[in-house]
Amino acid sequence: MSSGGLRGLIGVEAIDPAQRAPVLVVPDPLTFADVPLLCERLRGLYGSGAELVVCDLAALSRADLAAVEAVARLRLTARRAGRRVRMRGAGAGLVALLELAGLGSDLS
Repeated sequence: MSSGGLRGLIGVEAIDPAQRAPVLVVPDPLTFADVPLLCERLRGLYGSGAELVVCDLAALSRADLAAVEAVARLRLTARRAGRRVRMRGAGAGLVALLELAGLGSDLS
């Protein structure tokens, strides 16, 4: 089952002024069931013409495998679409897990 947090992903939160890119907020709590919905939303943003999407991870309160899965799948979705994705706002625990998994690049 999906968490209720994804209801906030119906629209784009904002445009990142530095990058002029749409921002996709990864909600908290995040479960493995939420990951396909995030990827679908990312594909929708690319379908709307975005070349770069910023994924905001700041809301995540826990660094766990669901968060690692989300980052990996979002990056794979971007690669398959021939587009770019940038992660921002990851907490120290999530950064450490991503580094351990070999996914630490492209974090800000």
